[in-house]
Amino acid sequence: MIESIDFGFLMFFIDNIYLQGDGGIFDFVGNRGALGSEDPIVKGAIPTLFAVSAFGIVLNIFNSAVRKKMVDQSKLKRITKETRAYQKERMAAMRAKDQAKINELSKKSAYMNKMSMEMMQMNMRPMMITFVPLILIFYLVLPQLFSYTVALSPISLNVIPGDFFHLTCTAEQAADPDNVCTQENALYLWAWYFLSSIAFSGIIMKLTKTSMDLS
Repeated sequence: MIESIDFGFLMFFIDNIYLQGDGGIFDFVGNRGALGSEDPIVKGAIPTLFAVSAFGIVLNIFNSAVRKKMVDQSKLKRITKETRAYQKERMAAMRAKDQAKINELSKKSAYMNKMSMEMMQMNMRPMMITFVPLILIFYLVLPQLFSYTVALSPISLNVIPGDFFHLTCTAEQAADPDNVCTQENALYLWAWYFLSSIAFSGIIMKLTKTSMDLS
């Protein structure tokens, strides 16, 4: 199951990485360089958490509907299964140092590369459609409705090294009076959307039969 969602999660990650503030695509929004408002329409942590989660669910349903419409799921699963079987067989042959098997599988490499490229194109095509409304909603709607940060995490969620992908505020950001962060480990608005979307995406994909689970 974990292997089957790797590519889907990668596409989801790419689709959302540009939504973060402090270096993301919303660096130009307002004068604070982050997604949100100082005087949001929706106030309070609990209403905000539920409302942002609802946005995540609705957009996940939209993404799955587009994917179901644009992608031949049977063909995609067949190609994915065939590609993974080839890769597994090739890795086994390389670990066993079975040169005869490696040579035999190498004859199929051109065909399998073609299949891998087709699989990637099939996965990328829906994202070209869903990315535009996603950006419009985040640029025009969410900054008016919600504050910059929505909750306080008990621990830092910045598990990726560097300043590229922050889910929560750092101590340095909280100490900066010009930063949107008022407390260390405060959870960004975009980050809660990202986390809640991940939580519901698997369920929605299974319900809409767009899951890449090959079991």
